[in-house]
Amino acid sequence: MNLYGKNQVIERFKANPKTIKKLYLIDGAEDAYIRELSGKHGISCIALSDKEFSVLAKNHNSQGIIAEVADFSYAELDDLLELKDGEEYTFLALSNITDPQNLGSILRNIACFGKFAVIIPKHRSADINETVLKVACGGENYVPVVKVTNLIPALEQIKKAGYWVGGCVVEGGEDITSYKLPFPLCIIIGSESEGIRRGVVSHLDFKLTLPMPGAKLSLNAAVAAAVFSYEIMRQMRAQSKANK
Repeated sequence: MNLYGKNQVIERFKANPKTIKKLYLIDGAEDAYIRELSGKHGISCIALSDKEFSVLAKNHNSQGIIAEVADFSYAELDDLLELKDGEEYTFLALSNITDPQNLGSILRNIACFGKFAVIIPKHRSADINETVLKVACGGENYVPVVKVTNLIPALEQIKKAGYWVGGCVVEGGEDITSYKLPFPLCIIIGSESEGIRRGVVSHLDFKLTLPMPGAKLSLNAAVAAAVFSYEIMRQMRAQSKANK
């Protein structure tokens, strides 16, 4: 698996350098910082001709830098649920999110808003691939991703661990800006076209809706994830201050 582009590679050096196997640069390219990082971590830095590099880049906008990295390591749900109070993650479970660019954007967005983990099902979901990593821009280094065979048993396990489970819907849910969210929390986000799968909806403790004074249009899943994640972070901070 490869990472393409300077920012992606630098972010991986910051967060998880042990997963970097090799670096490829265009011969003659001036990038002292990347070379310094590779030397610091003992990672081979290979210079390629323009033609050789173009073949490896496969039309990606690589900015002349490619890192060969280990395959993505999925987290285990059991491990995340065993964390002590105050250390737990807020989960975003994704239903029908099959577009890798959407998944990558979700990882990038929610990495900015606190301690989130993502749950994806084995089927009817995008996997973590090079496209996801490219769009995530390093977000994958900060957001654990759990892959489960089926969302429903995973949600049941999460509930048994004391989590509340809410779902994001276009209409008919509680206004997230005024509804007091319970914690610890798992929020389910569905695709723009299909929403949350019907079997999953029956396992929700509550539904949440974004107030839209304008046209009632469905939001792209990554945009919805960003807005909901921000509101979750805001309420967590407010409740934490109130409890002190």
